[in-house]
Amino acid sequence: MNVGVLRVRFRLPENGSLKDKRRSVKSICARVGNKFNISVAEIEDLDDRQLATLGFACVSNDGRHVNEVLSRVVSFVESIKGDAEVLDYEMEILNPF
Repeated sequence: MNVGVLRVRFRLPENGSLKDKRRSVKSICARVGNKFNISVAEIEDLDDRQLATLGFACVSNDGRHVNEVLSRVVSFVESIKGDAEVLDYEMEILNPF
């Protein structure tokens, strides 16, 4: 079993309120979750209206597949046009057994 985790930090400069931020984050989470069938959650910067950090998780029996999926997620979120700008990301693939 291989577990891949991805942490992506976004800047959301156009958001004037936490409500605007939640709408943007929810949209990103839904689009990525539906397209790649992976788990997504907001994990940091919960009370900052112009920053968002999302965590993504993928499990597979093949580490290369996990790497490929998470790399495509990074490409996808970088290509999303709108008010979210990717600041940085970290990816880790674990083989716990």
